[in-house]
Amino acid sequence: MVIEWLRFRVASQSREKFIQKDEEIWTAALSTYPGFLGKEVWIEPDAPDKVVFTIRWQTRAQWKSIPVDDLAAIERKFAQGMGGIKYKMLESKEYQIRKFPLQQ
Repeated sequence: MVIEWLRFRVASQSREKFIQKDEEIWTAALSTYPGFLGKEVWIEPDAPDKVVFTIRWQTRAQWKSIPVDDLAAIERKFAQGMGGIKYKMLESKEYQIRKFPLQQ
């Protein structure tokens, strides 16, 4: 399993709209692609202008097979849905999940 980890800055008063529109637009779109396993939203209690998304993919190849044109179209739809509210991606990371058998 691969984790796509994204950290954003959005004005604290717009955070809930950002999360809602992300669910309606980004999550709905990504869920149609092979390998999408789910998504979580993490918020920092001490940083109301930050939002972290963790997206789980079955394989890196499936995640990276999404056409760039599709991603651009989804982003345009999301930006339009945000109605001019500014947001910025601060970080993007990739993690692999490693599991080991329990020792008895």
